[in-house]
Amino acid sequence: MPIIASDYNPPFLLKNGHFSTIYAGIWRKIDDFSQKRERIDLADGDFLDVDWSFSTNKTKKVVILLHGLEGNAQRHYIAGSAKQLNLHGYDACSVNFRGCSGETNRLYRGYHSGATEDLDAVVQYLLNFKAYPEIYIKGFSLGGNMTLKYLGEGRALPAELKSAMAVSVPCHLRTCQEKLMSFNNFPYAKRFKKNLIQKLREKAELFPDRITKEEIDAIRTLKDFDDVYTSRAHGFVDCYDYYDKVSCLQFIPGIKLPVLLINAKNDTFLGPKCFPEAQAKAQDNFYLEMPKYGGHVGFHGQENITYTEKRVIKFFEEVI
Repeated sequence: MPIIASDYNPPFLLKNGHFSTIYAGIWRKIDDFSQKRERIDLADGDFLDVDWSFSTNKTKKVVILLHGLEGNAQRHYIAGSAKQLNLHGYDACSVNFRGCSGETNRLYRGYHSGATEDLDAVVQYLLNFKAYPEIYIKGFSLGGNMTLKYLGEGRALPAELKSAMAVSVPCHLRTCQEKLMSFNNFPYAKRFKKNLIQKLREKAELFPDRITKEEIDAIRTLKDFDDVYTSRAHGFVDCYDYYDKVSCLQFIPGIKLPVLLINAKNDTFLGPKCFPEAQAKAQDNFYLEMPKYGGHVGFHGQENITYTEKRVIKFFEEVI
């Protein structure tokens, strides 16, 4: 019954879910940290840019870091995680999903919550060209959904892949989409939509036969965006078909590696199905921690080190 009691207890102001989310997203900065970019060419003709940072001492361990919706490898939660992992003997391979590295990707398709073929491409790259004997994954939000789906889909996983951790994961996308479109989450949804629409306009210039200006102008919500672009560009019937097929909740029973999911109870993005207690009780290797506080990818900690940045190192060391 690996449901873990959490001792996370932030300062008073940061017990508010919205404040925790906003503080981390806007004001947190990571200093004394640098990355080196490398491009991975994909089988379909597209590419992924990954940003490397390294342990001070030579190591045989690497962690793949996956960002959330409209994030990148320079976001505070990726850079902060990479920095702490480097300080504790892990190299960090921080992935920028297609179109998220500052350069538009080559194809009309982009990234989405269930694009595990791209995560697998990174894993295979590390195996074939870097030869790490120990590979780990840490995914946030959308990247966390991708992580859990990847591990539970039933593919043959390499022995080098040892463990994973997922943070603030929308395990059931349909209910999370409804939560994100609620009044309380309007500022976040507006910001996501603005960034996504800007990228889609750039796509329309490159692929005028795939989408029109009128279709883009008609997008009013994130659901509309997933109907008009995400679903069509990636082979789904509509947004609901996309949500239902890629939500990681249904794949958790197939996970065989030791995995820790940390979802805060006051995360305003997450619906009730994002706290899979029954699955954790039924599986010896799937660990669920549900702190009372933390917001969405917040988890403020002392000395600018978040709770999940400390927790991931402890978890990986424990399971190995």
